[in-house]
Order: sequence, then structure tokens, then C-alpha cells
Amino acid sequence: MFRQEKISSSVNEIVYQVKYRGREVIGSSRAGLQLDNRTWELALARKINQVKCWMDNLEVDSVIYQPAVNKSWHPLYGERSTVREAYNEAIMYLSKKDGSNYRLNIEVRAYDEGIAFRYFFPEHPQAIFHKVVGDLTEYTFSPGAMAWAEQWAQAPFERLAINDIKLPVERALTVELPNGLWVALTDADVDDWCLTKFVASPTKQNTLTSVMYSPVDIVTYYATPWKVIMAADKPGELLEHNDIIQNLNPPCEITDTDWIRPGKIMRETTITTEGAIATIDFCATHHIPYMLFDWQWYMPCTSHDGDATKVVSKLDMPRVIAYGKEKGGGVWVYVNQHALMKQMRELFPLLHKWGVVGVKSGFVQYASHRWATWLHDMVRLAAENKLLINIHDEFRPSGFSRTYPNLLTQEGIRGNEEFPDATHNTILPFTRMINGAADYTICYFDKRLKNTHAHQLAASLMFYSPLQTIFWYDRPSFYQGEPEIEWFENLQTVFDDTKVLEGAPGKHITMARRKG
Repeated sequence: MFRQEKISSSVNEIVYQVKYRGREVIGSSRAGLQLDNRTWELALARKINQVKCWMDNLEVDSVIYQPAVNKSWHPLYGERSTVREAYNEAIMYLSKKDGSNYRLNIEVRAYDEGIAFRYFFPEHPQAIFHKVVGDLTEYTFSPGAMAWAEQWAQAPFERLAINDIKLPVERALTVELPNGLWVALTDADVDDWCLTKFVASPTKQNTLTSVMYSPVDIVTYYATPWKVIMAADKPGELLEHNDIIQNLNPPCEITDTDWIRPGKIMRETTITTEGAIATIDFCATHHIPYMLFDWQWYMPCTSHDGDATKVVSKLDMPRVIAYGKEKGGGVWVYVNQHALMKQMRELFPLLHKWGVVGVKSGFVQYASHRWATWLHDMVRLAAENKLLINIHDEFRPSGFSRTYPNLLTQEGIRGNEEFPDATHNTILPFTRMINGAADYTICYFDKRLKNTHAHQLAASLMFYSPLQTIFWYDRPSFYQGEPEIEWFENLQTVFDDTKVLEGAPGKHITMARRKG
């Protein structure tokens, strides 16, 4: 429920509450954005009264309820082959009566899985741009709520009371309420915004505030990302219901999708022609359709002086790509942000011409508005050149793969590059995996693993990734005929249905996936 409250004679505030089956999810909480438009107002000689908070003098004009939506659609790939989209929607229309022509709509959708809302700016007749400098959205919980929090995307988890979240934490943020409900806070459709995190309010108990990584300059009309509040009786239902994120993104923009094929991938570590041939043979024998050249196939790869159009001399790239095609496989290459910034528009057509099928982008910036738009435009450019994408390192998804399914996966997870323990891995399905696909980089033979071989086999199915990296730190020579590797040979990476049978964060999870 959204409503306007009068704080004083000159100050209004938009607040909202969320209930699930009669039980409180979010108590009375503030909604809104803070803007600083003085620059364009002064530039156009507009004399507009400056208020302390941009939202203060907005007034509700009307609320209009939209027709209910109840339909199904079929993604190109996913954890389910059929996605149901059903919601009720209402739009709250607000405006200022001070002659500024400012208007704001709040669009709210209620799903069985939770609610989503976003802020929409109708076209302004004079404004050059709007500068959004703060997200005022709050989330107030009942005392005793506990959250599984990560300060960054590849961080360990802390189980914290809401008031103890002193530093910004990632989304999805999963919260266990004292009334038995489970809640996840996340977002959707974030290709033209900045990273937003959560931190405890310094003034309001049991309340999280929103932290924008950077200001966002927008040109109206304009819709912000969706804010998503999921609610469930069991933690596994949050994962089962994460299609709400896909539903809040635009449909696929790629007309010809025949070249987009999920599958498994193995890294080649020697960056030599001989090593690549051996890895391709291993992949062909064990039903792994893709091989990756990670960093150092061009040099220097972490410098603006690098040139990703030139391959190191010890690697015969044309021969390797041709051999991979003979064996029915495709070659991916790693490209660092330095080369992507400098030569992406030249490089992507060249890689496609070479026969490379995909790019793993490395150490890319993604958090500010500038870099978020740059990164998503990279995915679009890759699609124009029929290149698949895997984004490393900190980036987390928000449903963009529905619109551009050539983005097969991304990291944004504390996986086997950090060798987490089994407890950490039992938290991930109820937290990070709500966001969407994650490249955990499954290992098998590496002695640094803190869990068992059986654990790694299970993880390859638990952690959904249409491009599933296996044998991350391994080499073909490590394999000595272990019979259990048949699991990887038969492993599917996309499914027709997924169920969470039981489990809880930090304890265990039992899942069932169906293909066919």
C-alpha cells in the first residue's frame, strides 16, 4: 500500500507498507528520490522555489488501476521453460503546483511472489536533464529480523540484525522475519542506472536505507529500475520464484538467436597451441562444448598498452579455432577492461571473423551510472557481432539476459576463486542465486578445495549458469579415469523446471531439476 502523509504544512512524504497473506513484510517506510536540478534551472533562467527535499512539495493527483495481467511466455533458456507472469498494477500520479512542471509517477505491481515498484518521470517540457542524487527508499522490518549480508559481490556472508548493517551490503539481501516469513530485496531492469546497496538507517530503528553508488543523470521521460520485495513462507520459495526478475525486464531484442547455445566450458591454462589442442580433445571426449583462453593470450592484458587484436606468438589461434570446430566445439577468449575500453568496436567484429564464439570480460567497472551503461552496451555490441558474453568479476545480474540472452552468465559470487567452505555454499542458493545465473567456476582436482568431490559435483547442478565452468583450476592431464566424471559429462546447464525441496541458509539445500 502506497499513500501520502503530511509531515508539516509544506512537507509531504510518500510512504508504503507490504503485507503477505496478512502478515507484515515491510512496515511503514519512506519512498522517493532526491534530485538536484539547480544547474539546468539556472541555465534556463527558471526561478523555481528550492525545497529541502525534492519530494517535499509533490502532491498526489490520482491513482489509476491497470487491467490485471495473467500470461505465460517461454524464455530462450532458463531454470524453467515456461514462465508465468501474473500481477495487478496501479500507478500513483504526483505533481508540483509551483509552476515547475515537475511530475512523478510511482508504478506498483503486486505478484504472488512479491511486489515491485519503480519511479517514472513523464516528459518535462523544459528540463535539459534531471540529476538524481539520492534514493530515499527505505525498508522497515519488525524487531528481530535477521539478514544474510555481503559487503561486496564476492564477500563472505554475515548474519546480522538490521541495525547492525553498518556498511552497505549487496542485493539480493535475504531477511528472515520473526513472524516466520522470508524476504528478499533486489532489483530488476538496471541497465541504465547505478549500483544500489542497503545500509542501516542512522535515525530509524530496524530500517534499511538505499545507497546509490553515483548520481544518475536522466532525460525524461524515464523509468528507474524496479525495486523488488519478494516474500515467501520458506526460503527455497524465494529461489523458485525468482522469475519475477525476468518478468520485470523487456522481452528479447535479438531476432536471430540460433547462435546462442548454453553449455559447459573448460579453461585452457598454458596459452599454447599444444595445450589448446589437448584441452579441445579432452572437452570433446567429455562432452564440453566450449574452451576458454583466459588472460595472457594477448599482452599486456591489464594495461591500456595491450592489443587484443594481436595473439601471443606461442598460440596459433586460427589453427586452434579450426580444430575446435572440427571437434564440434567453440573457443572463448578473455578480454580485460583496458582492451574493451580502447578497441571493443574494432575487436568484436574481428573476433567474430576469427570464429571466436564468446568473450569473458574481466575486471570491468559496473557500479557507477557511466560504467553500468557502458557494460550493458558492451553486451549489445557483442550481440550485433554474434558473440556470447560472460561478465567477471563483481557484476551481478538483474534480468538483462532476458533482453539480451547472449549474456549467458556472470560471476558476482564468492565461488572457487576464493575456495569457500560448504557452509558458505549452502547460503548462496537462498541469497546470491536469487539474482540469476552465476559463474561459480566449479573445480574438481584442486587440492585447495575446502569441501568434497561430491560437493563440487552437486554444486555444478545447484548453482545455475547457462555457461557452466567446470575443471576451473584443472588440466586434462589431471584426469585419471575417475568414473564419477561421468556426472560432468551428462550435466545439463539449462532446464525445463526447477524445484527446491527443502533447505535453509547455512544448513543444507535439496533441489530437483528437470530437463525434457
